[in-house]
Amino acid sequence: MTEITITDSHCHLDFPDFAEELPDVVDRAVAAGVTRMVTICTRLRQEPQVRAIAEAHAPVFYAAGTHPMSAADEPLVSVDELVALAQHPKFVGIGETGLDYHYTAESAEVQQTSLRIHIEAARRTGLPLIIHARDADADMARILAEEHAQGAYACVMHCFSSGAELAEKALDLGFYLSMSGITAFPKSGDLRDIFAAAPRDRILVETDAPYLAPPPHRGRRNEPAYTAHTARKGAETMGMDWAKFAAQTQANFDRLFTKVAAYEGRG
Repeated sequence: MTEITITDSHCHLDFPDFAEELPDVVDRAVAAGVTRMVTICTRLRQEPQVRAIAEAHAPVFYAAGTHPMSAADEPLVSVDELVALAQHPKFVGIGETGLDYHYTAESAEVQQTSLRIHIEAARRTGLPLIIHARDADADMARILAEEHAQGAYACVMHCFSSGAELAEKALDLGFYLSMSGITAFPKSGDLRDIFAAAPRDRILVETDAPYLAPPPHRGRRNEPAYTAHTARKGAETMGMDWAKFAAQTQANFDRLFTKVAAYEGRG
């Protein structure tokens, strides 16, 4: 019988929540069938620590960028800086970047500037852009489309929980939507409907750990092993057999995160 494996396409293993037991967290993930994890650096000054985690753990890869909620507090990154970081063999994505008007609407202008810089870095490197979007659907759809018209780039809408219009725009541009634990929450029926209507070959799964633990762990610290719970709910949402859904999301991840597949000898 073929072993079922999945990938946590977005987590934050450098956060203090994991400091005391990181090797055990990685081991639990692998035991749960989560054989690859992408840990995300949200402030570039922390990139060395995030890189070290990827170097120390075989199943872990990493991405780096400036989170939109930090865009006003951090030095504005340059395209050249991001391109230079991308030379590392386990650096596999640009971001997370994006727009967040929920708590930080006052920094919308610098967020938009930062986002466009990250998009150009994604174009130059060929690595996927990792987008965080909250309460900014109209501006996000506009900027993604404007920039795509200037030159194609790959992208995943991480932890997608926005509206159907932004989902449609992202999918029309050829982008991917990533399911987090939110999609497994009982009251997330509208969000599940968005995913159910999306092409099967454009879906990823993630934890966003340590946040947004899916049932039965909701309200507690999330960790990569729990991707399995979200993925099982995803299979149900998409009307697919569990093994087929897992295999589909693996193929989708390999297609988008080509550097991971190449590193593992499958690219």
